[in-house]
Amino acid sequence: MARRPLPRILSTGSAQIARSRDLARAQFARSRELARTASDSASDVLHPLITITRGLRRLASAGRRKWADTPKDRRSMLLFLVASVILVVALVPYGPLLAVITLMAAAAWQGRDRGPSAPEGPDESQTERLRSLYEALVPYFSAAEDPAPLYTHGGEWEKAFPEYEFDGTGRVSTLLVRYPAYFTDGEAEARARIEHLLAAKSGRGREYYFIWDEMGNELTVTALAPLPTGIAAQRFVTTPGETVLGFTDHTLVQRTLPLTHGQEQRDVPPVVWRTGIRSTEPHLLVMGQPGSGTSTLLRSIALQALQHGDVVIVEGGSTGEYACLIGRDGVLAVECGLSGALASLEWATTETERRLIATNRARQAGNPPPDDTKRPLWILVDRPTAFTHLAAADNRKDPQSLLQVPLRHGRAVNVTVVVADQWDGMDALSDAVRQHTRARVVLGPATAEQLKTVLGAPPHTTLVADVPPGRGYARLGTGPVHRLQVPATPDPYDDATSDAHRQAVLDLLPERTTPVEAEPPAKLEKIEPEPEPVPADAVVAETS
Repeated sequence: MARRPLPRILSTGSAQIARSRDLARAQFARSRELARTASDSASDVLHPLITITRGLRRLASAGRRKWADTPKDRRSMLLFLVASVILVVALVPYGPLLAVITLMAAAAWQGRDRGPSAPEGPDESQTERLRSLYEALVPYFSAAEDPAPLYTHGGEWEKAFPEYEFDGTGRVSTLLVRYPAYFTDGEAEARARIEHLLAAKSGRGREYYFIWDEMGNELTVTALAPLPTGIAAQRFVTTPGETVLGFTDHTLVQRTLPLTHGQEQRDVPPVVWRTGIRSTEPHLLVMGQPGSGTSTLLRSIALQALQHGDVVIVEGGSTGEYACLIGRDGVLAVECGLSGALASLEWATTETERRLIATNRARQAGNPPPDDTKRPLWILVDRPTAFTHLAAADNRKDPQSLLQVPLRHGRAVNVTVVVADQWDGMDALSDAVRQHTRARVVLGPATAEQLKTVLGAPPHTTLVADVPPGRGYARLGTGPVHRLQVPATPDPYDDATSDAHRQAVLDLLPERTTPVEAEPPAKLEKIEPEPEPVPADAVVAETS
């Protein structure tokens, strides 16, 4: 049987698609070039008018300054002099025309560009820096089989770097790199080599943001400015169910929050974590080194959670980081010992189960959920792995095992769990904590492997060794990795805290409703209904 030929559309489809793509790209480039040419032409045509307008504005400003500097007793003489000049110009033949010509000439002279003309290209030091970048990329972006290589030793770097900018120190701030199509930009290792090389050659000590355009074979490198570290704790403009973890760059966040930074007001892009029934990342895991700001983040979360819900705090470090919250309105417990931690987490498990049963019964009856299940309950656990060792030594239950029910079923009944720990206790975290905490934060110095292990994806920026407290990365679910700076929320009882930050935290604390000494320890115990009294018949005592 003879084999039938394939349809023409199948054999030529890929070629037509590629040809259409090339035509569309060429058309877009032509349109962009026409727009740039039209803009340059309009600027050239309107340049005299712009110059004269600028000169008239400067002459008017000079006249106002002259009038303001003239004493009041001499202003009448000045007005008489001006009126005389106007009268003479009006009576002289062709006087108004000559006056207009003279005024336009003076305006053109005053409106000229007085500043030194900026150089059209880079200076000698900038050219040398770009040339060194080009030479460093030659081994990675060149191949012996390429008939027209873009990167060759001693080649033209202008074709490889069409756009570039420098900062005030002479270092590269923005760079557009073109690379050949055969470079393996889809491999993470190949990308990492190029990013490390560009960061080292452009200047260490800064973070660089990389945008790979695989379709256009272009790489955009941007030096990021340091995130603000002086933003103190304050009331954020958010809705119930939104928690501000910190602040980030404008690159991946479209929302901004009005904040008070020192004595000025400014808009800063935040990293907002959404919790509640419809949240896809209902629980949070925070990892970091000692002193990296994990406790600061938990304090910030607690202050925001107390606006609309109740908080249970379990601290495994026993350092008293949350003593300022003891006895406050909405704070159900602050436990630092193993017995108190077990009691509090057992109550949290029982409360979660109670809310689930009440909500299920209400839904089966066709009623809305009860009001006592709608108020958010936050369980903040700092360093639970410290209790794991104590419980194992005392043959008691691991407190992490009591988090399984709130982690698995808490989202449906407004129960949120936040766990913070250090790198040395990462291996001791339970499987429930690892599986159900889809929102992740890493604070402090960390390696690329640690970031990928916790966040699930590497950041798009280079890593730096020295970072301030509260500085790190955040990722919500499967979203992008954001740079993060936690708002300054220190312990107000710490002597090393500045007065401004201490007062900012004290202003956010709720009222103290229960004295610390008189706080009942059984507040979180499971409330059992009192047994109804059993009626009994009166018994008459018999006497002998």
